[in-house]
Amino acid sequence: MGEEQQQQKLEQNQREKPMSPITMAIITGLVGGVFWSSLALVAYALNLTDIRPTIILEPWAIGDWKKGWIGTVFSILAIGLLSIVASLIYYVILRKLKSMWVGIAYGIALFLLVFLVLNPIFPGIKPFWDLSKNTLVTSLCFYILFGVFVGYSISFEESERKAREQGKKEFQS
Repeated sequence: MGEEQQQQKLEQNQREKPMSPITMAIITGLVGGVFWSSLALVAYALNLTDIRPTIILEPWAIGDWKKGWIGTVFSILAIGLLSIVASLIYYVILRKLKSMWVGIAYGIALFLLVFLVLNPIFPGIKPFWDLSKNTLVTSLCFYILFGVFVGYSISFEESERKAREQGKKEFQS
């Protein structure tokens, strides 16, 4: 065997180190927030909801730029950053629970937090009981999908990490 073939065999035998669970939760939150808020923008364009993702900038940003494409991009990124916080909360509290229902409940809890508790800080969102049924159902579905995405991803990674650790313990014994 030549030196080049031995090098290739060594590279094949080396395993890539897995990401830390916190890093995985951060990436999951960012991707989930950007993905689902982008789909929420499409839902707004299709008149399925009255709420644009740019609503997140309303309390803090001044000017009409927030209603244009720059505001939309910043809003989607801001929602992604807030979603990191949501995924880290899930990681800390619920990561060991391996049920889709936990993710659904988490999504519903986030929906209620935003639409009932935090509603007053977003003047562009009507009071909860004044929102259209389409807006409520569409928004609730997006929050549930986000909760399931984050919950399943984090719980799956946690169970994989435990399986790897268990495999190491069995290998060392």
